Amino acid sequence: MSDIFIHPTAEVSDKANIGNGTKIWNLAQVRENCHIGVGCILSKNVYVDFEVEIGDRVKIQNNVSVYHGVTIGNDVFVGPMVVFTNDFRPRAFNADWAITPTKIEDGASLGAGCLIVCGTIVGQYAMVAAGAVVTRDVPAHGLVMGNPARLVGYVYKNGRKVEDGHKSEDGKTATCPITGETIKI
Repeated sequence: MSDIFIHPTAEVSDKANIGNGTKIWNLAQVRENCHIGVGCILSKNVYVDFEVEIGDRVKIQNNVSVYHGVTIGNDVFVGPMVVFTNDFRPRAFNADWAITPTKIEDGASLGAGCLIVCGTIVGQYAMVAAGAVVTRDVPAHGLVMGNPARLVGYVYKNGRKVEDGHKSEDGKTATCPITGETIKI
């Protein structure tokens, strides 16, 4: 843990696995048996529950709780006050409670204040707009917004929106005019 920064007000379990170059800022809490990759940033007041998996180079902004059952891939951006859930049928008295897993795939971006309902997958390089409520899977490169979140388009790896002029004749691929990247849509 030589290249890890942990703010003095953060509470980090000695049973957490934290990658080099990761920074954990003030008032964060990191629970036991979780894995946080290399080069991550956990901003102020971030909570990481036990056994959570977070990939490399993930940036989690202020006031986010990442609950048990959530898996976050590499290079993911989690905006301030994003909400994850892990119980599809919450009851305070449910003795049969079980985790409903959620997965955020590599390169995805979650806008400020969005809600990710458990059991969903946010695909690679997808973008969830601020305040959106994700109730079903988001495809790779998908751009979703609203409540409930609806697919309104696609984005390239660089976050630029796919425009009609970028699409192939059959509409199944698009090519970014800046980078030359071609994606399936």
